[in-house]
Amino acid sequence: MRKASRLFEIVQILRLASQPVTAAQIADTLNVTSRSIYRDIAALQAMGVPIQGGRGIGYRLKPGFDMPPLMFSIDETEAIVLALALLERTGDVGLRASAKSVGQKIASAMPPPLRQILARSALHAWGTIAPSPPGIDLAMVRAAIREERKIEIAYRDVQDRLTRRTICPIALIYYSEAANIIAWCELRQDLRQFRAERVEQSMVTDVFFKGEGDALRRQWVAGWELNRMAPSVADT
Repeated sequence: MRKASRLFEIVQILRLASQPVTAAQIADTLNVTSRSIYRDIAALQAMGVPIQGGRGIGYRLKPGFDMPPLMFSIDETEAIVLALALLERTGDVGLRASAKSVGQKIASAMPPPLRQILARSALHAWGTIAPSPPGIDLAMVRAAIREERKIEIAYRDVQDRLTRRTICPIALIYYSEAANIIAWCELRQDLRQFRAERVEQSMVTDVFFKGEGDALRRQWVAGWELNRMAPSVADT
């Protein structure tokens, strides 16, 4: 997580907390060290964010401090509710957790009439919930796409052949029953789709493909209509 995003998340955690939150608790939530949180809180205080407390007793926001409100129409609010419900059906555990967090943040920033829409539970996304793929973490894939970092995978194709690949992930497609990873495959020297549940092992590497992601995505989109695969079709 980049520092700017982390600073925002710390403020959100403190806004939603009903009692002081320790640096260790914040660090555990954001998957960083307590030392990083101490530095971040000092940086926020230097920016004028009224954070009270200290080591050993926890931190809280001074009463009355708030972020600028989010203003949504009723239709926009219902669109958000349904979108978050749809995320609950994916096999991406990280996105499901983030959907709940987004709902809490939006609800806390809304005036009571719109907040009631979120609490009413009148809109639902029904259907099968996709299982989480056992051999790969989709949150790791999303991070690798953002960072343009290569992933090594052991992949079993539709013919039940196991191969080891190094891929440059550029996109994720979420179907109702599965997720497909779009990537440049170094073994095939071409763009391929990999069904996430057919990945048996995976490891993000320290090798990057910086600056190549956008060009690969344009190539993928340009050939989408010609080479589009059905969800049940896997790489060979």
